[in-house]
Amino acid sequence: MNRVLVPVDGSQCSLAAIRYLVDGHGQGRRPEIHLVNVQVPMNRDVGQFISGDDLAAFHREKSDAALAQARAGLESAGIPFEAHAVVGSPGDTIAQLAERLACDHIVMGTHGRAALAELLVGSTTVKVLHHARVPVVLVK
Repeated sequence: MNRVLVPVDGSQCSLAAIRYLVDGHGQGRRPEIHLVNVQVPMNRDVGQFISGDDLAAFHREKSDAALAQARAGLESAGIPFEAHAVVGSPGDTIAQLAERLACDHIVMGTHGRAALAELLVGSTTVKVLHHARVPVVLVK
């Protein structure tokens, strides 16, 4: 089975990775797609003022919003997927999740919401490229 991890943050660049898959660029067998949104952990000091349950609900809400358009794109194309919402350092977490899920490759945008428009490749993308043990396809 061809397993693909697709990190999304709701940015247009990350949605280009979804269009890439919908348009059939991974020709051949239909891949097993794993969408992932990684939320950055809050500062430790925040834990003093917000309950763990409230913080988890906040991260879930943010992940759901970031995954919404990617889900809709895959659903409208009739492509099955599994969605993952995790908290951690995005670059490291994406590379680790690809390994844990035994993904064959990662398809992701060149940069996300946090990247400056002038940058060719965002910092999360660079970290994934350095840490991933599988091929990474970058889509702009």
